[in-house]
Amino acid sequence: METAANGEEALEKLRTPVDVLVTDLMMPRMDGFELLKRLRTQGEAPPAIVLTAFGNIETAVRTTLDLEAFWFLEKPIQPAALKVLIERAAQHNRLIHETERLQRRLVYQGVLVDLVGACPAMQQIFSVIRQVAPSKAAVLITGESGTGKELAASAIHHLSTRRDGPFVAINCAALPETLMESELFGHEKGAFTGAVERRAGCFELAQGGTLLLDELAEMPIGTQAKLLRVLEDSRVRRLGGSKEVAVDVRVIAATNKEPEEALRKNLLREDLYYRLNVFHIHLPPLRERLSDLPLLTEALIDGLNRKHETRVVDVHRDVLDQFKRYSWPGNVREMRNVLERAVIVAGEGTITARHLPRDFGLPPGARPATPPASESDGLRIPVGTTVGDAEKALIHFTLRHTRNNKTRAAGILGISDKTLLNKLKEYAAKPNGDAAKSNGE
Repeated sequence: METAANGEEALEKLRTPVDVLVTDLMMPRMDGFELLKRLRTQGEAPPAIVLTAFGNIETAVRTTLDLEAFWFLEKPIQPAALKVLIERAAQHNRLIHETERLQRRLVYQGVLVDLVGACPAMQQIFSVIRQVAPSKAAVLITGESGTGKELAASAIHHLSTRRDGPFVAINCAALPETLMESELFGHEKGAFTGAVERRAGCFELAQGGTLLLDELAEMPIGTQAKLLRVLEDSRVRRLGGSKEVAVDVRVIAATNKEPEEALRKNLLREDLYYRLNVFHIHLPPLRERLSDLPLLTEALIDGLNRKHETRVVDVHRDVLDQFKRYSWPGNVREMRNVLERAVIVAGEGTITARHLPRDFGLPPGARPATPPASESDGLRIPVGTTVGDAEKALIHFTLRHTRNNKTRAAGILGISDKTLLNKLKEYAAKPNGDAAKSNGE
């Protein structure tokens, strides 16, 4: 245990890390308020227990929250209560450090929130994300479609002090120009035809959290000017409204276009670009980080197994070699789609080449001719079979392939679980002959 007579002396002694800080508020030379503020600005402060002489509990709690202290105790101090608080604060401190240690380990192993990558380029990106996340600075994320720009923005949000607030993403390319401002800033009832009620915009929905403006260069120039003003003033005015609403939102922008090219073509306002480009994160395409394929494959399969209730373990070495030879024009998004199909078809064990699409790795228009099907990998339907009987045969064949796993079978067939169950009930209700006769008619 270390003791100090005032805040200045405490700052000197706190150069050596401690588990818990117990401080009075009223002290000579430097009081408890200033001490805790200094500790916050200098870096990580230990959990602090504040001793107060306030008679009003509400005032004491509010003061403690403002100082970001662990808790408070009223004077005169009860030693037993102080002992319990110190133990809990110390345990809280250990949990924080253990969480950070595990997170550093995950980053080292190539995982940061939902981002995956162990190559030097991704590790550098992880480092930047961890640096910028605790701040309030704007971030511009660039990269080709499918590289994970929204995942990077989500990682920044979840590693920030706003993690408990909402994360709202809006795709500027998916909205018509007439609805863009309404989506961003909201509107009042009657602001335009069809505005039958008041509606909050994305800035208000993201209050206290993070707003991702995806495909920023697709936003109309006029709307960009209004966006810049909101960023400068932290206030929005709904369409048709007369009052401004204060907003506390961290803005992250993303685009798949080169910023310099977008500026040159007048797709992006220069002043808005410099306002958002405080930190710039560029995500490399998958073809430039092929060493991450094994790690990405493992992470994607793990998530897809949970989604589809499958038990796929890994991919065959030949498949991984195919992945490494492919250029992946759709980047990680395309890879996920390929693996999702393979996971559903395989169901369990190892993904092999026969679980991949027949045209995988070929340029558009170069699809191979479909070979004759065999009972082991396909279903033969003779000429003259009715549509109803063909459908029934296909459903039963798929169920045999999935070992009667109806969820997997529905996924392969491209129908819902409910539709599949209804079909099976229909087949069970009709004898084979009646069904064939009915279908023949």
